[in-house]
Amino acid sequence: MTASSISVQHLSRWWGATRAVDDVSFEAAAGRMLVLLGPSGCGKSTTLRLIAGLEAATSGRVFIGGVDVTDRPPAERRLSMVFQSYALFPHLSVAENIVFGLRVRRVGAAERQQRLARVADLLGLGALLERKPAQLSGGQQQRVALGRALIAETPVCLMDEPLSNLDAQLRLEMRREIRALQQDLGITMVYVTHDQTEAMTMADQIILLREGRVEQDAAPDTLYARPATAFAARFIGTPPMNILSAPGGILLGVRPEDIRVATEPGPRTVEARVSRVEYLGADSILLCAAAGQTVAVRAPGRVELGGRTVHLSWRKDTTHVFDAATGCRREDVADLSTFSRS
Repeated sequence: MTASSISVQHLSRWWGATRAVDDVSFEAAAGRMLVLLGPSGCGKSTTLRLIAGLEAATSGRVFIGGVDVTDRPPAERRLSMVFQSYALFPHLSVAENIVFGLRVRRVGAAERQQRLARVADLLGLGALLERKPAQLSGGQQQRVALGRALIAETPVCLMDEPLSNLDAQLRLEMRREIRALQQDLGITMVYVTHDQTEAMTMADQIILLREGRVEQDAAPDTLYARPATAFAARFIGTPPMNILSAPGGILLGVRPEDIRVATEPGPRTVEARVSRVEYLGADSILLCAAAGQTVAVRAPGRVELGGRTVHLSWRKDTTHVFDAATGCRREDVADLSTFSRS
């Protein structure tokens, strides 16, 4: 299949005074994986539905493969879609579920069987083709839904939180499989999730949305290393970046993994008291009280410092500075190694 690029230009969707999507623009390169990321209610699923043609845009345009499809119905947009609910027909077999769309489009029996064999082999469904959905695990049902999308052989595939119904281990396995399939087949994929781990591990490009608008459009490593706003800084990273009040109407950002802990004071250290330690196995999260603010620190291994006074430090090149009023990143502020009492 030949991949197609996607261009979203000043797209909006309003319901009365509610702006679910508000002047959103981005470009998804052909054959790449773009993830729409953000909290619940940020407009990511609505944006996907606007691309699919399942919602009508209030304003703006959608181009797929350079063709304006804004006013075209979903069937004419040359795309497939995988939903959060697998939407499988319970009375049909796996094989019948996968080829259902081809039957509707009156694709010949020989071609249906040829495509079915190829997709079943690709997804490891060959031994399950005669089963009904109720006889499948969650992961197997997700593969069937994915197979139904892939068999259409469209250049664009849209996915709306497809893994949210799976347990943690299955999510890990399925996101690896989906990413591998997207790369192997060269599909242009737009994938919606609220899970930053999915976004960071799968995406070539992330569109972080907030209240219907684009907060940042960047590659995963850029989103982590150079967040454009305090919101982006807090949304990406586990635990989130510490955003601390500092002098002059600015906010100091420092990631928990960039903070070093010492039991003795040193140059440019901040005194803090460890209020709680969360042991995660490979590392521990220390929640510290410093200058009236809470600072999270990620330290390797098991750390026994609960209730102790410690001294925190971080390198100059790991700090991020944001404007307190706008939340936007600032590059014009000199090094900040400390912060103020809130």
